[in-house]
Order: sequence, then structure tokens, then C-alpha cells
Amino acid sequence: MSDFVSNGWSIFVAVVTIVGLVACLWLLVVASKRTVMANDNTTGHVFDGDLREMNNPLPRWWMVLFVLTVVFSIVYLLLYPGLGSSKGQLGWTSPGEVASANERARSQMEAVYARFQPMSVEALAQDAGARAIGERLFLNNCATCHGSDARGSKGFPNLTDDDWLWGGKPENIVETITKGRQGMMPPMAAALGSAEDARNVANYVLSLSGSPHNNIAAQLGKSKFGACAACHGIDGKGNQALGAPNLSDRIWLHGWGEAAVMAMITNGKHNQMPAFGERLSDVQVRILAGYVTGMRGQTVAAR
Repeated sequence: MSDFVSNGWSIFVAVVTIVGLVACLWLLVVASKRTVMANDNTTGHVFDGDLREMNNPLPRWWMVLFVLTVVFSIVYLLLYPGLGSSKGQLGWTSPGEVASANERARSQMEAVYARFQPMSVEALAQDAGARAIGERLFLNNCATCHGSDARGSKGFPNLTDDDWLWGGKPENIVETITKGRQGMMPPMAAALGSAEDARNVANYVLSLSGSPHNNIAAQLGKSKFGACAACHGIDGKGNQALGAPNLSDRIWLHGWGEAAVMAMITNGKHNQMPAFGERLSDVQVRILAGYVTGMRGQTVAAR
């Protein structure tokens, strides 16, 4: 669509629309004229021996309905967008309609959320009513990525454990939901030097969590791990301020094993958590944070 930015296209669409409406009226005028072609009120056309085409006028109700349809179209195009880039007299937009609908829904739900407004995230996590609402909010907004049970999948964090890239305190969760997150792991192959160096570092990373690894390769990769320490720390325990994962546990967001770790080191990764601050109200965000907080501590299979 980048080629259709000229104002000429807007004029073209408007002209075609107007010509189309005029043509409809012209067609009606032409079709309404009766031309006697035979003395028996037929057009003179005969099919199958005795099937004659009559020259009766168009039904009045059909003509009135046709005219009303055209008039409705003209009024609609004056009030709403339709004539090229014209915004219409009412200034209606689909984003504005969505925002208005959301605002109406929020107004209608104010009475429901009023009880939860003064409560802390910790208190909301213990309140049965808040948890019920939080479950619906989670299913509608978060389950697509994190799963209906909040256990996530490859590339999507498990929210029921204690491994939090950006911090798992209530205020951290509220900030994550409200503002979203951008996680960036840069490709490190060039910084490490060679594919063999990347393999050695991958084995050293595996050794930090006691995962199966090549011990000799891990020893060779230890000195090269300094290129990773700026984000993950010299001990590999990560940095929540940067969203850098803890490499010393056995929780692997993007896959486990030498090949998976090497792929991360070589290719890097960009993950995004969308912001929900404009979609959800403040109290909805806190209720959702309370629901997620309440999900923690559940038994989770290692990823």
C-alpha cells in the first residue's frame, strides 16, 4: 500500500463512487421508460414458441426502494468516511469507535471494580472475587502467549515459577503488564571469534546449571564468557534490570541443550511483551497482576 499515498487516489475513489451513484439513477430512468414494440404490450421477443417477454413497467415499490437506497448512500457518504480521504461530517473513525466502546464498558464496570480499587496487589491475589475477574482478564489478554494455565511454552515465559526476567515483585509485574517489555539478546558469534568458541561457551553456560555438558569445552569457554557477563553477570545469574536470564538455573526459555544454546549465542533473539496499559484500566492491571501473583509457586515441569 506504500504506492497509494498520492492524493490523486483519493480523488479517483471519490469520483468512481459518485459516478457509480449517478449511473444507478440513470439506469433507473432508462429502465422506467416504456417503448411499445408490439400491439400486445410485449417487446416482440418470443422464446420456446409461446413464451413472450412483456413490456410492463417496473413495480412502483421497487423503484421507491431503489431511490431510497441511492439517497441513503449519498447521506451516508456525507456523514461517514467513504469518498476517498473525506472524514465525513461526523468525523467517525473505527479506532474512535473502539475507544468509545471500551470507555462505555469501563463506565459500566466501575461499580464492579470499585471494591477492588483501594486493595493492594497482594490483597487482590487472596480475594476470590478478584481472582475470578483476573482469570477472565488473563484468558482474554494473556493466554494466547502464556497458555490458559500460565505455564507458557518455548519462547513464552512460565508465570507459575519463580524465574522472572524483569522481576517478580507485584510492582514489577504491574509495570510489565502496563508498559510491556523488549528483550534483546544480540548475536555474539562475531564477538566470540569462531563457531568453536561459541560451542565452548555454550557448554560453559550448561555447566553453570549443572546440566549435561562437555567439561573440556566448558573450561575452554569460561574465558570467552566474559563477553556475556555484561548482561548475565560474571556468575551467570542474570540481571533483572536488563531482562537478562539467569543461566545458573535449569529453566530454559528458548530450548535446552548444546544446539539450542549455540543457536541463541550465534543468532541472538528479540522477544516482545506488548503493553496493555491503554487496553486495561489501572485497577484491571492490578487485578491481573494479583491473579498472576497467585499463580506462582505451582509445580512446573522444567523447560
